[in-house]
Amino acid sequence: MSPGKPPDEFVPGIATDLDPEGLPKPPDDRALGTTSDLEEPAQEPGGPTTDDFEAGDGDPAGSVEPEFEVALAGEGHSAAMQAESEIIGAEAYGEWLPEAEVIQARGTWTEVWRRFRKDKFAVGGLVIIVLLVVVAVFAPWIAPHNPLTQYDSGLSAKGQPLPPSSHFWLGTDLLGRDLLSRLIYGARVSLVIGILANGFALFLGVIFGILAGYFRGGLETFIMRATDVMLAFPIFLLAIALSSSISHPGIWVLVVVIGIVYWAPMTRVIHGEVLSIREKEFVTAARLTGCTNRRILTNHILPHLVAPIIVYTSLGIATTVLLEASLSYIGLGVQPPTPSWGQMIADGQQYYTSAIWLTLFPGLCIMITVLAFNLVGDGLRDAFDPQQRRR
Repeated sequence: MSPGKPPDEFVPGIATDLDPEGLPKPPDDRALGTTSDLEEPAQEPGGPTTDDFEAGDGDPAGSVEPEFEVALAGEGHSAAMQAESEIIGAEAYGEWLPEAEVIQARGTWTEVWRRFRKDKFAVGGLVIIVLLVVVAVFAPWIAPHNPLTQYDSGLSAKGQPLPPSSHFWLGTDLLGRDLLSRLIYGARVSLVIGILANGFALFLGVIFGILAGYFRGGLETFIMRATDVMLAFPIFLLAIALSSSISHPGIWVLVVVIGIVYWAPMTRVIHGEVLSIREKEFVTAARLTGCTNRRILTNHILPHLVAPIIVYTSLGIATTVLLEASLSYIGLGVQPPTPSWGQMIADGQQYYTSAIWLTLFPGLCIMITVLAFNLVGDGLRDAFDPQQRRR
């Protein structure tokens, strides 16, 4: 190729012409793909200009005209892509969008109830307890007869109790009293003693357990050794000894006796829970911020004891009902003529061959009541601690 003759073929980026001095011209910028290709194209008549962007206080997006948005969409940015980009940007910055799905957070009690109602046996036990409470509260209106009245028509010609009939639905006892009415009023006595006695035992157990678990030291040693001494005695024999030492046993005596007998197991349970909670980080943080012991106990430790207290309340009522029936059976519980399921079994045991209903129906009442509270207690334990069921 001669110095003054252009090449036969065009090669991009190669000089195809000479400058006046006879030297090759530099390659064209567009042929090399340099930044000159990114120059802003000429604006169409009526389109937005640079001044329009500067008028938006430094925010080009806020000053784009609708016609320009349509032009962008025509260049490949569809409306769906723009909406998707807006949603992604809003999610990245934590903004709320009307199209976003709202997830409602469940509270602690809502979650506990959701787990509890999945247990069909626990729900059945709760229904039985509700029915027992309704029967006990409205006993004067539900009972067909007076539970203390001895009816002349309630005994046979030989002085024997009558079997179930249309007048006495569950028969009569050995004194001619309506058995159904006495069972209804006996539910009131059993529930009252069970709730009050168990509440008294829980009160003592929670107080002693918190004091021993939180303050430790000599106070813990004294309380826990006293608990060991109480647990060393057989509970039933201890209750018999306490009841027999009182000349006139009754409902309130049983409440105190059962409360004294059953505070020790609850103390041990609460003591173990407090020992675990007091080492948590939030308790240490509260102590470092200057919170008093009273504030830490009431605001930080006691709320975490609600779950075991509720569970052991249900299980404790079942045990208390059994203990009350046992003491009444041997004559150290509720005294006649007040109706009590244990006392009714004791009165009717001599007729268990000829009048089986005298012992059958009171025994069924005790069994159903204890079973219902145990089922509810197990259901509450699984609801508060889902891992317990897997163990």
